[in-house]
Amino acid sequence: MTIERQQRQDTARDRLPALRARLHDVLEAGHVDDPVSRVVDSFLVALIVTNVLAFSLETVDWVVASYGPELAVFDTVSVLIFTVEYVLRLWVCVELPLLRDDAPWRARLKFAGRPLLVIDLLAILPFYLAFLFAVDLRILRILRLLRFFKIARYSPALQTLGRVISNERRALLGALIVMMSMLLFASTIIYLLERDAQPEAFASIPAAAWWAIATLTTVGYGDVVPVTALGRLFGGVMMIFGLGMFALPVGIVATGFSQEVNRREFVVTWSMIAKVPLFARLDASSIAQLVGTLQSQSYPAGGNILNIHDPVDAIYFVAAGEVRLVHKGQIHTLHPGDFFGDATLDERESDEAVNATAITNCDLLVLERADFEQLMQKNVALREQIAAAVSKRDAAPQDI
Repeated sequence: MTIERQQRQDTARDRLPALRARLHDVLEAGHVDDPVSRVVDSFLVALIVTNVLAFSLETVDWVVASYGPELAVFDTVSVLIFTVEYVLRLWVCVELPLLRDDAPWRARLKFAGRPLLVIDLLAILPFYLAFLFAVDLRILRILRLLRFFKIARYSPALQTLGRVISNERRALLGALIVMMSMLLFASTIIYLLERDAQPEAFASIPAAAWWAIATLTTVGYGDVVPVTALGRLFGGVMMIFGLGMFALPVGIVATGFSQEVNRREFVVTWSMIAKVPLFARLDASSIAQLVGTLQSQSYPAGGNILNIHDPVDAIYFVAAGEVRLVHKGQIHTLHPGDFFGDATLDERESDEAVNATAITNCDLLVLERADFEQLMQKNVALREQIAAAVSKRDAAPQDI
């Protein structure tokens, strides 16, 4: 009996890493070709949206009077599901390549500090705080709205918008400085022009800033208006300037969003890059740089990725699906994590032909030559890894 019990324990220990790796693929990797991952993601998105709807309905008196207990039960069940999700994400995070070398407790601590995990924690924390502290229930209801931000994990549009804001932060900061300068200028001038005619409304520059904000944004509440001729003339000029100055951030974000959408066909995530073997040893800052550098492309089964005469000025990494590669007279079948198009980035081999065709529906990550060279300058070891991987692949037997 003791031997059988030991065997069962050994079998359980062997299955645990496999289960954890599988849960990681479902929760974090989010493969579009994985039906379980799609079902889990769809369920969590529906639960988040339903929670936001329930939060809104709880402000309607007749709904609370009729369905108050049911809404309370739904809230409790939702919190339990979100809690299980949060705990499972912490448990499986040690499967991330960048965290595998850390002690489990350190890896989970690092992972818990990521923005999306902080949002997950804040979404469930108010529920448990109510049992420990005397907290105003109205505040707890407001904090429940944080659950809506969990949807950012599943929304490509929100993730794209986040990348755009990050990429354009310098331009947005410049626009903000221009806006604040215009606001200060308008507040100062209108204060000098109107302080004698309206000492209560324009008693100081900070008081005049309210009129400046309403005018520059062209909202025009009308509660404070200039009455002198010069004040009205200046107000009209500020309205015209406001149309241009306060439209700058909108233009910057809209342009960046359009460019990001055009260069990406699916969302490139931190976990997706970290699972590529060549990138597994990169530090977090390099991974973050790659997220904004790699382009994404999708191809249907049988689609031509590279024709024999096409110039190749990028490296293609297989994120999902299978690719048939013909290179140096050899045929290879590439799987997720493999790459091609690499040899032509070496000027000595620029005339070699590469043909690549999608065997199944494929998602590819594309690193262009300029970005590749910049990355290689900072990571000499990565260049050596790529060269070694190419040599090993070309020396391998043909895959027919």
